[in-house]
Amino acid sequence: MKKLYFLLLVGFQVYTVSAQNSGKSPLYLQKPLSGLSIQQVAAETSGGNISVSGVPDNEAKLEVYIRDNRGHDLSNEEIKKRLDEQFDLIITTDDHKLHVAARPKHDRINWNRSLSISFKVYVPESVSTVLRTSGGNITLKKLTGPSQDFKTSGGNMDIDQVSGKINGRTSGGNINISDAKDQIDLGTSGGNIEATHCEGDMRLSTSGGELKLRLLKGSVRATTSGGNVKGEVIEGELIARTSGGNIRFTDLSCSLNGVTSGGDINVSFKDLGKYLELNNSSGDVTVQLPQGKGLNLQITADRVKSTTLSNFSGRMDEKHIDGTLNGGGIPVKIDSNSGDVTLTFK
Repeated sequence: MKKLYFLLLVGFQVYTVSAQNSGKSPLYLQKPLSGLSIQQVAAETSGGNISVSGVPDNEAKLEVYIRDNRGHDLSNEEIKKRLDEQFDLIITTDDHKLHVAARPKHDRINWNRSLSISFKVYVPESVSTVLRTSGGNITLKKLTGPSQDFKTSGGNMDIDQVSGKINGRTSGGNINISDAKDQIDLGTSGGNIEATHCEGDMRLSTSGGELKLRLLKGSVRATTSGGNVKGEVIEGELIARTSGGNIRFTDLSCSLNGVTSGGDINVSFKDLGKYLELNNSSGDVTVQLPQGKGLNLQITADRVKSTTLSNFSGRMDEKHIDGTLNGGGIPVKIDSNSGDVTLTFK
């Protein structure tokens, strides 16, 4: 009985959208979801985008957008014909779970006649998600469910106002995350990552892109194989690593472990955390620290330059500073094998 009711409902919605679709809009199907108490969204498509947004229950709905793979305008009749030939379009709403999927019927697809099928889902904010697309973008907005798990083979990811356990992967796209919190684990094989105004335990990694971090609070681990790592206004603990790029941060109030194999390091602190450790294999290191702090200094470089160190006790020469400042305290260890280290206080 539930299945029959669902099929009738979908038929009604297709008719409604078809009547509105005389201008060949990509919107193909609408389904209202209010009153269904959706707790999880599972969505998969082979080439389109997936978007999930939190809304009041009376605004909950599913929208299916279908385009020609080559960008051509198609009538609803042509879309339906190709859809029936090439894909199984699955939509179920059982046990408080919305499952939507566009699955190819055949292993080999004629891309000249294939379709791009995208989903826009509007559900209550407290939902969790499991999202998969082979090449499209993924967007999450205003979600507070326990977990968000999403992957795309080549698209971008945009996450805004999301909390909980956030886990996302893309093989080549960029990642933007803002106003998010709790547990954040995001990775891309080749794109850039930008994180703004986030809080919690954050793991951000890219194989070749740039990392830009701003207004973060918590435990942050940011790694890239070849790009730069930069940002401002970070509190808590920051681990920043790049194999060949630069590390540049301003207005830090955190512990910092920074490592690069080939670029420069330039960091300035508003306040120090529990430690500072910087390692650079070949570039220069420039550090600005707040005045008056008790520090244990251990600095080694091809050449060390510093402003006057008042109240210093220890050993200092052209290549080393090893001792305590203002009676000692926070460990500061800087190692630049073949570059210069410049230390200033403000």
